[in-house]
Amino acid sequence: MTTREWMPRPHAPAPSARRSVAERDPRPPMTPPREAEFRPRLPIDVRRALAAHQRGAHDPAHTEHQGVIWRVSRTPEGVATLALRVERTRVRAAAWGPGAEWALDQVPQLCGDGDDPEGFDAGGHPLVASAHHRHPHLRIGRTDLVFDALASAIFEQKVTGLQAFGAWRMILTWCGERAPGPTPRPMFAPPADWNLIPSWTWHRAGLEPPQSQTITRAARRRASIERAATEASTGDERDAVFTSLPGVGAWTSAETRIRAFGDADAVSVGDYHLAHQIGFALTGHRVDDDGMVALLEPWRGHRQRAIRLIMLSGAFEPRRGPRLAPEDHRAR
Repeated sequence: MTTREWMPRPHAPAPSARRSVAERDPRPPMTPPREAEFRPRLPIDVRRALAAHQRGAHDPAHTEHQGVIWRVSRTPEGVATLALRVERTRVRAAAWGPGAEWALDQVPQLCGDGDDPEGFDAGGHPLVASAHHRHPHLRIGRTDLVFDALASAIFEQKVTGLQAFGAWRMILTWCGERAPGPTPRPMFAPPADWNLIPSWTWHRAGLEPPQSQTITRAARRRASIERAATEASTGDERDAVFTSLPGVGAWTSAETRIRAFGDADAVSVGDYHLAHQIGFALTGHRVDDDGMVALLEPWRGHRQRAIRLIMLSGAFEPRRGPRLAPEDHRAR
């Protein structure tokens, strides 16, 4: 596979404009990509597995353009830009940057190849069985990037998705690192040093002090958090690692387990909407967190898989009022 067969090429500026374009473009110097091809052992819904890692429609670290999915991450080897073209029986990948090799090696896990649905019985409820019949290749991908998964989950604590994704976009754009490679628009990797972001930048981005302070405190212990979470072998052990951090509870820990480790059994207890949605879909009425956990018990070991299938079923409670209009304190 060669890049020129499928990868969008940046437009070369006219000779007279090259210097000014270079001055305005802070990307690292363009280098040839490293390339690889991934052929799943079994059919996988790769696009759905990847979409779960996008933080809003304008995520500066994840986008899709002309059939190519672009992701930017800060790997253990450095920043990497990953471009993925999903085909019928394979995924073609190209990567740029110092973390390119790491990113290519991680592509199968990102696409959900490491997720084993063995033992999952969709027959426990007709709605789950129907959704599984329509989405038999659903898999849960993992990023293997513990701290960035934790940080993104903290952004989403106790706020609307609109607020969280907006703050994520601003912090990465202002404080992140420009992505290498021919990205279709300016893209950015998460910051290298979260704890160096000043308080007024968090405020301008719209993130409240409890969340920003939780991220900066955790960033000081980043290496030990990543090591302990990676060495842990069960969800309970990882919960113990994450919830030992001030400001991190069961919901944030579960979301981090799902994003970083592809945990097929994690349940985001404490979510503002999830228990209501699960209860309505399975019983026709709302339930609380305890009720949700009881309803999901037949799928223990695969509860996150069951949740995703329920979300794909489209069985949502009708809305009865306007959306919350968050108050903006940034001008104060």
